[in-house]
Amino acid sequence: MCIINIDGSAVNYTEGMTYIDAIRATNPERADGALAVRVAGIIRGLDEKIQPGADAVTLDFTNEEGRRVYERSLRFVFLLAMHQMYPGKRVRFENSMGGGVYITLPDDVFLSTPAVSRIQARMRELISADMPFTRMEVSQAEALDYFYDCGWDDKVELLRYRAEENFCLYECGGLKEYFYGVMAPSTGYVRTFALHFCMPGIMLMLPDKADCTRPRPFIEQPKLARVLAETARWNEILGCSNVADLNRMTIDRSLREFIRVNEALQARAIADIADRFVESGARVMLIAGPSSSGKTTFTHRMAIELRVLGLKPLLISLDDYYLSRDEMTPRADGTYDLEALEALDVRLFNEQLVSLLQGQSVHLSRFDFTKKRRSLSDTATQLMPGQPIIIEGIHGLNDALTPDITNGAKFRVYISALTQLNLDDHNRIRTTDARLIRRMVRDYQFRASPVDRTFDMWPDVVRGEEKNIFRFQEHADVMFNSSLMYELAILKGYAVPLLSAVSPDSPHYTKARRLLDFLSYFVEAHVEDEVPVNSILREFIGGCCFYRDKD
Repeated sequence: MCIINIDGSAVNYTEGMTYIDAIRATNPERADGALAVRVAGIIRGLDEKIQPGADAVTLDFTNEEGRRVYERSLRFVFLLAMHQMYPGKRVRFENSMGGGVYITLPDDVFLSTPAVSRIQARMRELISADMPFTRMEVSQAEALDYFYDCGWDDKVELLRYRAEENFCLYECGGLKEYFYGVMAPSTGYVRTFALHFCMPGIMLMLPDKADCTRPRPFIEQPKLARVLAETARWNEILGCSNVADLNRMTIDRSLREFIRVNEALQARAIADIADRFVESGARVMLIAGPSSSGKTTFTHRMAIELRVLGLKPLLISLDDYYLSRDEMTPRADGTYDLEALEALDVRLFNEQLVSLLQGQSVHLSRFDFTKKRRSLSDTATQLMPGQPIIIEGIHGLNDALTPDITNGAKFRVYISALTQLNLDDHNRIRTTDARLIRRMVRDYQFRASPVDRTFDMWPDVVRGEEKNIFRFQEHADVMFNSSLMYELAILKGYAVPLLSAVSPDSPHYTKARRLLDFLSYFVEAHVEDEVPVNSILREFIGGCCFYRDKD
């Protein structure tokens, strides 16, 4: 009999015992919600044998890594149901939207609410059968032959770039898959879900974070759906939907032209938004979006587009309206919630905004981030007749920020890096991961901030986004996708050394390792000289023309 610590408690185990067997024997309640374990910073399946001398931490749906295991396993159940009901039909997991994951099927699969209900019923039958996800190791040749026979060319092409001689696949119900991470032990672990017909595809709803015994409610987001559909159209124009497509262009040296077209499409989208703003007759453009969306660069580019249309906008950052630290109430731990609307002097902001729009002279607020204090500018600002204002900050879509400005005077823009490039059809790239990579590169490049520090603050950033940004995104008059299809092939060269430096002793080692594994599927591109100086990517890798000192 041996002893190991699981969740901080000593557990007796015998040689060959699995983690789930040990957890069930000592803490049956904990076993009910367990999905995987973290051992020495590495995520391992519950059905794996216990590693002697290595402590383990149980992961469930309250943990980010646990939620990834749950979604991965639920996607397998969906694929198995589709394999049985619509054999040979292509399934693609697209993006997160409306509280779920959007799935598309071929045009010859005619969906309807009854059809989606039948798929859901089949999934529930598979889950009730509690079928095991069996892990197996196969050679690269075996894996590629199997996926080729399945017609999954996207997966075949991606895995060709891998140097491994062997791959770990999972098998369930006669279907084998490669999901880039561990699975739950069996289908019975993913009982909470729902399907919704969302023409022309299907929404797969995961458990609600607040109550994992029920699925998230489906929230219709028509504006977000439209911008994602537009991005899908761009994918068709660019001929790039999966990482293998991007890798192929990097290897055959056609990526430079791809970058030019990608940037041209984005430039046209920015120009179209400028046209819509002018047509709206509004005086104030409010730009908001989550961290690392490229808001600052977008704001400068928008100002230039308006100059082309004969306007000379005044740029205002909401960061200049932060309260001085001695005016703020700290949280219990002594820190300040800088993501909250209450961190801004909303009264002063509205007074100055109204005064500007009425043609008055105003000494605008300025915030000194070194001293953590605000003051008024020494120089007065006065708008010319008809001169617009561009305001950039995370609260721009919240009407509580501008209660004194009528809706007709406001034009709201939501910007986010809505990644729609997949690893393959069955494995999507999370927008949050792409933004985190952007953020860690920028923090290191321009703030001398190590990756561990970025990881430390990221959970607060995400919570702030959910509270202050995402719930207002449908208030926007227009949405802009700042993601560039080629960016991760370039960001890889910046991010990999930073992530590789994260120590196994770091609490963020698991996340760093996962992001390293993710980036390993990209062929690194060395074509930074092709990235325009006004590109949104320049905000993160450097060389942006908007941040150069004036000559």
